[in-house]
Amino acid sequence: MKNELSVVVVETDPNRAALIVESLTVAGDFAVRVLTGVNDLAERIRALKPDVVLIDIANPSRDTLEEMALATGPKERTVAMFVDRSDEGMTRAAIEAGVSAYVVDGMQPERLKPILDAAVARFNMFQRMRVELETTKRALEERKVIDRAKGLVMKARGLGEDEAYALLRKTAMDQNRRVADVAQALVTAAGLLS
Repeated sequence: MKNELSVVVVETDPNRAALIVESLTVAGDFAVRVLTGVNDLAERIRALKPDVVLIDIANPSRDTLEEMALATGPKERTVAMFVDRSDEGMTRAAIEAGVSAYVVDGMQPERLKPILDAAVARFNMFQRMRVELETTKRALEERKVIDRAKGLVMKARGLGEDEAYALLRKTAMDQNRRVADVAQALVTAAGLLS
């Protein structure tokens, strides 16, 4: 973790919010902001750009839980949610919404730092996996387009697969473009002409 994490605490009860802020102050280097209302939560969190959003809900309903989880931007930042009670369905809904830590039985000051450390580590791991998945998907799509373009060149020019790819690659180098971009332009043009 970096030296100081910015943490937004979402807590409507001022006494509980003060306890959380005190626990974070004792636990480490955190820049803490407290949001006491849930109106315009997504907009307010986006404006603050925190590293971590910590939500403390005594008795959540499934709708409230999902709404708060989604409002906090769980794919953009670590979200840790502390609840006093839960059931399997609510736990699953929170995790599926992207919450990095879902802790039942409330927020206990002595457990706060290790839970946040684990939540940040989990979030970072999932971010790496998301980036890797997106990169792999993009590479697969580009490969499909290049194969289609090779097929078009092979048919139009009567070339073999290697020669067709070499022609695509040479064209890309001559135009200072990526092979996938040249292939996409060729596939698009062929679609317009057919």
